[in-house]
Amino acid sequence: MGTPEFAVPALEKLHSEFGVKCVVTVPDKPRGRGQVLVPSAIKQKAVELSLPVLQPGSLKDENFIAELSTYQLDIIVVIAFRILPPAVINLAKLGAFNIHASLLPKYRGAAPINWAIINGEKQTGITSFLLEEKVDTGKIILQNPINIPEGATAGDLHDLLIPIAAEIAVDTCRLIIDGNYKPIIQAHTQATPAPKLFREQCRINWEQHAENLRNFINGVSPIPGAWFDWYGKRYKVLRTEYSAHDSDLPGNFYIENSQLNIYCEKGIITILEIQPQDKKPMKIEDFLRGYRGNISGVIK
Repeated sequence: MGTPEFAVPALEKLHSEFGVKCVVTVPDKPRGRGQVLVPSAIKQKAVELSLPVLQPGSLKDENFIAELSTYQLDIIVVIAFRILPPAVINLAKLGAFNIHASLLPKYRGAAPINWAIINGEKQTGITSFLLEEKVDTGKIILQNPINIPEGATAGDLHDLLIPIAAEIAVDTCRLIIDGNYKPIIQAHTQATPAPKLFREQCRINWEQHAENLRNFINGVSPIPGAWFDWYGKRYKVLRTEYSAHDSDLPGNFYIENSQLNIYCEKGIITILEIQPQDKKPMKIEDFLRGYRGNISGVIK
């Protein structure tokens, strides 16, 4: 059960190793100006693999549960999907587990990758855990930690974790099939939240400490994306670096050596990748090549 691209390699690997009986994902969603219905990444892969696909509007729908039960499931694997009701969890003869992109109990919630970067973590990883009614609270089966590369964006970390998630999904299934595992209760008092982030939360505040601001910008890149308004247009910032520096007024900028530098608290943010309003993402050098404004000034 899953939706995004993150889950696709796991589906491929699980089907290759064990044979997947069916795939559950979200209904197709209208996209673009023509509102054309577009399937999820996981549905596209399931169709390619000739697997049955179920797309319930509600996981509590009795007809959906009845249809799912006909597949006589041994294990349910969940990756980036909804909260499963007990009636669905209990259909798995051997167990149901989730793959989560953090080292639980840290970063429970919808955006663990983003928050690990935002908070300046040096390490994160993948956790498999048994499903229960509450979100991300079940007993841990496996964990695989990795170091977060310096300057990584959420997009970078997402891509690093994809193959690890696929490996852990397969390894967890093997343990459950063999009955050779001892799940560990999470240290609930050490849990931290990772709530979903929204665009309106991501306006850049140049009065933040430079390192914290770098982490924030990189942590919400590429989605939902940190942004600022400049000369009447909106710009999304996709990658930055920072340097310690005696601060000028926060928001003051200067262009030098094909770099756009902005002062903030205790340092300078240097923008490396940017997306101007209504345009595609680009390297800052390409943006500045067509820039005709002032070489210094203030970004509000």
